[in-house]
Amino acid sequence: MINVIVASHGPLAEALLASGRMVYGELPHVFTVTLNEQAGIEGFKQDFASTLKRAGHSADGVLVLCDMQSGTPWNVACQHAFSPETTPPLAVVAGVNFPMLLQSEEICHLTDVHAAADELLALTVPTLIKAAPVLSVQSDDF
Repeated sequence: MINVIVASHGPLAEALLASGRMVYGELPHVFTVTLNEQAGIEGFKQDFASTLKRAGHSADGVLVLCDMQSGTPWNVACQHAFSPETTPPLAVVAGVNFPMLLQSEEICHLTDVHAAADELLALTVPTLIKAAPVLSVQSDDF
């Protein structure tokens, strides 16, 4: 089983999870950790370690979905991911978005966190779309 941590600057992670619950109901495999001005970087490091401990309990791996590459959440997650002392294994992905969070339900049954990260990216790429006008009239009937 793969658990997921959504890590972000500010309340983005919590907002994504709240929105995900609105669409899917409870997402017990998803945890959040946020960097805020009050706690700062040191507080985030402590919060991340605590969240990782909870998410890693009885999991085969933990997939961390960060808001962006090279920010504090990414850097802290990568420190854990590349440490030989970290168990279970950790994979880190940047660019978390709502479809990615929802589709994490599709990969949480896997046991290899790196394969789960690759699968989640493959599932998410098709959701990145630029709107274009439709040249034909489409019926509202489903």
